[in-house]
Amino acid sequence: MKKSTNYPLALVLFANLISLGAFAQANPVPYAYTIKAEDLKKHLTFIASDSLKGRNTGSAEQKVAANYIADHFKKSGLAPVNGSYFQKVDLVNRSWSKVALSIKGKAYEYLGHFMANALVPVAANSKLPVVFAGYGVQQAGFADYDKLSAKGKYVLAFEGEAKDAQGNYVLSGTKDPSVFGKGDGWKEKLKRSQALGAKGLILISDKSEKDFGNQLRQRQVMMQRFGNERMVFADVAASPNEAPVLTISSAMAAEILGTTEADLLAYKASVAAAKKSVPAKFKALPITLTIERTEKPVDTYNVVGYLEGTDKKDEVVILTAHYDHIGISFDGKINNGANDDGSGTVTVMELAEAFGQAAAEGKRPRRSILFMTVTGEEKGLLGSEWYSNHPLFPLANTVCDLNTDMTGRYDEEHMGKPDYIYEIGSDKLSSSLREILVDQNKKHVGLELDFRFNDPNDPNRFYYRSDHYNFAKHGIPVAFFFNGVHDDYHQPGDDVEKIEFDQVQKVGRLVFYMAWEISNREERLKVDSNKP
Repeated sequence: MKKSTNYPLALVLFANLISLGAFAQANPVPYAYTIKAEDLKKHLTFIASDSLKGRNTGSAEQKVAANYIADHFKKSGLAPVNGSYFQKVDLVNRSWSKVALSIKGKAYEYLGHFMANALVPVAANSKLPVVFAGYGVQQAGFADYDKLSAKGKYVLAFEGEAKDAQGNYVLSGTKDPSVFGKGDGWKEKLKRSQALGAKGLILISDKSEKDFGNQLRQRQVMMQRFGNERMVFADVAASPNEAPVLTISSAMAAEILGTTEADLLAYKASVAAAKKSVPAKFKALPITLTIERTEKPVDTYNVVGYLEGTDKKDEVVILTAHYDHIGISFDGKINNGANDDGSGTVTVMELAEAFGQAAAEGKRPRRSILFMTVTGEEKGLLGSEWYSNHPLFPLANTVCDLNTDMTGRYDEEHMGKPDYIYEIGSDKLSSSLREILVDQNKKHVGLELDFRFNDPNDPNRFYYRSDHYNFAKHGIPVAFFFNGVHDDYHQPGDDVEKIEFDQVQKVGRLVFYMAWEISNREERLKVDSNKP
């Protein structure tokens, strides 16, 4: 009995040892070499074709790309997850359909007479009381809210902060503004007004009527180019701290205050001269305001393919790129996004095929691998954020994310000097991930690894600007591969004809070798760093 029970167990253990021993001797090179420039080009010629119209998030053409990627995953031998190659990302497009303001029945046009720093829905034709608060500052000699009732009202205040005759900011006494005078100083003013119960903030522009008019026209151009839609998660409600913040001209402010623009500007000058709050005799009229918002569901998905591992299958390595782009410009030109991030998308597709072929030939990785092309990166890393909040596999079991975003062009500094790649993030959470990168590159590929953008003081902040970051912020080691910015970045000129497919091939092979090593080594990657 005892002998017969142990005999089959011994056979199973022996078989497993043979299997793992065989894998330990497996040569990754033949599978890496299935990642070929001609195959990458074939896929990218479709993904970045005019017929897909720039793969804008939620567009019908993006869905065509998603189906193409999913079909390739299936042909490569990858399995669906929870019965599907698609993870629905629950997004909506929110846009402002009507923003209207009137004073004593006189209508003012949005982006014609005023603009907004922040918009929040306001019921149609709401009559709202207004109170004038000078600069809206409660600090040092400024006590703009003393003896002022702001509860339930909109606070009207000058933009920025007072300057003296020498051009110094009164609060700081230098050429450097205080927190109230910086570009986002309005947020501080809003906080202080809301603390007193205010429902909104109206800023009086510090620009001349002419310059403010030019600013409004610039906003109009931006609105025409990018629209007023904002893509957000459907389940994200407005923050209780959100409130309308409008910016108006001094002439329009004078209308609200029942005075002249000259008297208003004279009062403003008296505050600067006094270097403190000055009582105002203005009595503000109420405004009538309408801010209407529409919401439209977005039909978009992350595309996923799963390759189950063997003895360490509960641990998952993730390989990502984003397959969306910015679609059609306001002037009708198609932004095909061949490099951004068609190059990364087809790399993930070829990685799937390489690992799928290895698995079919008995070289299945020890750890599982999730191949994922994500949506909504161009709208704010939304697809990868959705995944990190709704993971298909526990984040605690996620070993790392290797992310490719723009790997098929050269930046200006490397023209004539190919065979490089910028890598960002591999040492920030794990010392062993950087070691694997350097070792596998030295053994197999020989690219120049440029780490300059890994510097926490990099003003471009690339580390925070692609999908790997939504894994890193959960403590999951990441490596981000990127060729730098070129003249066609987010322009109609980012086309297939300009892609250096040999470069994409080399980066793809490097990611393959890294993923092969990470998914098959005995020890899981260490999470032993905490670098900014």
